[in-house]
Amino acid sequence: MTPKEWWIYQGPGTVGQRNSRLAEQRPPWRDFKGVEDPEYAPPGIDDPAWQETHRRGTGYVPDTAEKDAVNTALYLRRPLLVTGKPGLGKSTLAYSIAANLELGPVLHWPITSRTTLRDGLYQYDAIGRLHDANLRHLRQTPDAPVDLSIAPYLRLGPLGTALLPQGRPRVLLVDEIDKSDIDLPGDLLTVFEEGAFEIPELARVARQQQEVRVGTQDDPQARVRVARGGVTCRSFPVVILTSNGERDFPPPFLRRCIRLHMEPPNREKLTQIVRQRLGLDSTADERYRDLVEAFIERRMDGDLATDQLLNAVQLRLKGAWSEEADRAQFFETVLHRLTGPSSV
Repeated sequence: MTPKEWWIYQGPGTVGQRNSRLAEQRPPWRDFKGVEDPEYAPPGIDDPAWQETHRRGTGYVPDTAEKDAVNTALYLRRPLLVTGKPGLGKSTLAYSIAANLELGPVLHWPITSRTTLRDGLYQYDAIGRLHDANLRHLRQTPDAPVDLSIAPYLRLGPLGTALLPQGRPRVLLVDEIDKSDIDLPGDLLTVFEEGAFEIPELARVARQQQEVRVGTQDDPQARVRVARGGVTCRSFPVVILTSNGERDFPPPFLRRCIRLHMEPPNREKLTQIVRQRLGLDSTADERYRDLVEAFIERRMDGDLATDQLLNAVQLRLKGAWSEEADRAQFFETVLHRLTGPSSV
């Protein structure tokens, strides 16, 4: 379809023009004042992490509802909460946004029941620092000064790196937030509202070390400036939160998110996905059309993931499982249902 004029993601114009529109559309209540570090830049196009983001993102096929929701979140600088069954491409949408707008490698934060807010903001190796301090003390004379700088033992996490003040926003994927401890969504609210956070370990030594350089999620050796123990963003990151629907979220959290519920792709979208992800044109349709139909039919009795269809088509194109007598076993092996009577 023709891109809508107001779209930034998947919208009209060059990448530079769309990023300029993104910068211009910042709401006054989401204007952050972080100061950029001229010596720091996120990984460029030659970095393997960016190449992986580009590879995953360019094969994604968003529908109109997804484009509308993403662009609404971009305009309002709000997190996008993406819900739906597993295997629909919720996580891949984050890579598609980063690739389409050339925003650098996606910062991936996988969530478990033990994840805390600090895990996303930064990691501090206190034990390593103590161990090194003891070694230096043993090697030096009693009157020699001992270097106790905290900076080498700090590294920003995916959320902390996303909040660094930069000209362009980074894409942060908070994956499967429904698996989190009950407090994490609420803890995130303050950070998302303020676009800033404090590192207490640095704040305590701010008088002695007003400015330090620490590692980032991109590279523990890439030293970025942190002044007076705090980080404040400049361009609010593009935050994608995914959920498989395993729990409900509190109303204050939902109120601050743009919501997108993904439905299983229909026949037309499945065909588009196969063509784009595997680099095929319409002349190859007949070689896998029956697999699309079989996928849709089997999905009626239990959930299937889209990558299972891609696996089946890839095998077909390579000549595997080519005997007609193996057809039923092929489907049970590659298109096995994730839920339903045959999922166990």
